[in-house]
Amino acid sequence: MDDLMHFRAAGTSLVLDLSGSGLPRIVHWGADLGALAPGRLAGLRAADVAQTVSNALDVPVPLSVLPQQSAGWPGTPGLSGHRESSAAAPAFTVRTRSVREDSRRLIVEAADADGGLALTLETGLTDAGLVRLRAAVTNTGDDPYHLTELTPALPVPAQATELLDLTGRHLRERSPQRHAFTLGTHLRESRRGRTGSDATLLQTAGEAGFGFRSGEVWGLHVAWSGNHRSLAERTPAGQAVLAGGELLLPGEIRLAPGDTYRSPWIYGSYGRHGLDELAGRFHRELRARDGHPASPRPVTVNTWEAVYFDQDLAGLTRLAHAAAEVGAERFVLDDGWFRGRRDDRAGLGDWYVDAEVWPDGLHPLIDTVHGLGLQFGLWVEPEMINPDSDLARAHPDWILAASPSRLPPPSRHQQVLDLRRPEAYAYLLQRLDTLLREHRIDYLKWDHNRDLVDAAAHLQTTAAYRLMDELRARHPQLEIESCASGGARVDLGVLERTDRVWTSDCIDALERQRIQRWTGLLLPPELLGAHVGAPVAHTTGRLHTLDFRAGTALFCHFGIEWDLTTADAAERARLAEWVALYRALRPLLHSGTVVHGDHPDPALWVHGVVAGDGGRAVFALVQRATSVQSPAGRVRLPGLDPDADHHLSPLAPGDCPEGPFTSALPWWEKGVTLPGRVLSEVGVQAPTLFPERLVLLEAVRRERR
Repeated sequence: MDDLMHFRAAGTSLVLDLSGSGLPRIVHWGADLGALAPGRLAGLRAADVAQTVSNALDVPVPLSVLPQQSAGWPGTPGLSGHRESSAAAPAFTVRTRSVREDSRRLIVEAADADGGLALTLETGLTDAGLVRLRAAVTNTGDDPYHLTELTPALPVPAQATELLDLTGRHLRERSPQRHAFTLGTHLRESRRGRTGSDATLLQTAGEAGFGFRSGEVWGLHVAWSGNHRSLAERTPAGQAVLAGGELLLPGEIRLAPGDTYRSPWIYGSYGRHGLDELAGRFHRELRARDGHPASPRPVTVNTWEAVYFDQDLAGLTRLAHAAAEVGAERFVLDDGWFRGRRDDRAGLGDWYVDAEVWPDGLHPLIDTVHGLGLQFGLWVEPEMINPDSDLARAHPDWILAASPSRLPPPSRHQQVLDLRRPEAYAYLLQRLDTLLREHRIDYLKWDHNRDLVDAAAHLQTTAAYRLMDELRARHPQLEIESCASGGARVDLGVLERTDRVWTSDCIDALERQRIQRWTGLLLPPELLGAHVGAPVAHTTGRLHTLDFRAGTALFCHFGIEWDLTTADAAERARLAEWVALYRALRPLLHSGTVVHGDHPDPALWVHGVVAGDGGRAVFALVQRATSVQSPAGRVRLPGLDPDADHHLSPLAPGDCPEGPFTSALPWWEKGVTLPGRVLSEVGVQAPTLFPERLVLLEAVRRERR
């Protein structure tokens, strides 16, 4: 086998150095280098070897995909742990290597004979150009090994001088923060037992000032739904890495002789021309997976902000009819249907239909919904338990706790059901399976409304994965939505077994513009649940027009969370227009390339979706706040076929530019035909809008030049 491997896919190159007996080293991850002969690859490797300098090791320090302290790496080690008798850093020697050229995948087996450890590394490049990497460690010694960290790493070049990550909270997830990539370690950890509202979807490094359409960028994602960590680290020697993995609590992973721990997958994405390219790789990867939703994403009506816990058959029947009237295709009954559930203080764990609220069961409502031509969905929160529940009274020991003598602090009046216990797991599987067998349920909104406090999360997370997998195996047509206080469980681990995420509990359209913008760095639009709420947002008190609310939800998996029985005829008719537009556009919106304009005015955002061949696109011009400049000036519309003419025109019902007193915009009424290159590089004058308004534009290719 050659000691240099060059994987290429979708504009990305990954060059791996396999020489010697050490772990693989990445010589290059980034722009496609073209077909390089073996001699040229050897030259690339030679050109990458740094000088030795004063008061340093006498030999260059290799930076492997699992950095080793024993090899001289001064930063965060890729693997650390200890035995009762030793805490020596492992030193691995490669025993075997195998390459699967057809899938661009390298598997390396290594061992630390003195330390009693075996290591398997899997590294590859997907068809979408994503680096995919994970590690597994096995205890080959005679006594237990306590693993504390297994964190694979990807190198980034010196040009990456700026970092972007995301933080947030409940109702304000995905808030970006940018800063210099300085010497030292920028560490992001989640100890919440779930992904977390404050989790960064990506740890991203790039050229100074990078944007959506400019600058080289490299990003890393940890595909895990429990405690996790990601870091960006630069040493004084000029080496820089992005690394990540599961965050292991003290004593959580104790490997008995023969036991193996496998890290989550980490994904690395590269963009030669900004964040849109980086995000597009994730989108293409997800769309190509076997389990990606194949059917059109149905317009979903959710009952939560419409009725909350005030459930009754007559009222929900009226709501279902109103939903069908505006063109909805799925009706989801949210929290409040099960035994003892009048508010959020009781009932979790008692997954039986409440006979007091539903004396005839859920069947009359389900039959009505299906009779109207809609799918039926149901809210559940299986991993949680209220202390005030029959289940908790019968099995208080099923509550997840670090010690039998104390419970974790309550959150939303609930605790966590310990799925590590086989009997608790079996109970949940039986109850959910029975619900699905006894009712015509097409969809589960699977919630997770509290952090895990003072408890190990690894086995709880893997049990939740197994539970979802088993239910999907028993009910292959079932779809599942990942909801966790809104967007607190958004990651590629849970997306292996779910069909969309609830992006945030906040459906204020202004807040959603930002939340959806940054969640879209990882997930394509069809996986992001977005609902049209009531005129006054329940979570912020803001008043927004229907067009702004609907135009914001349009670019995701469109839904409605509004008591439509209180809407007047004009509002319902207007909403029906937006529903019809979504249904007409979703083949484009859910297959095309997501683009963002790097517009200089922060008050005006430009985003859209362009068909794969660049021939058709829909854009939104979003006035998020008042601008210092007026009129708005030109906006560029990126991503179009540069060598073809396109007719650009307003798109109804988003064609009403509400704004202060202005003259008519000359091109607006009949549209304008221009080459894609002109629309992308020069642009058109945008209408001046009131704040918290938007308009839609459509570009259609006319002819190639």
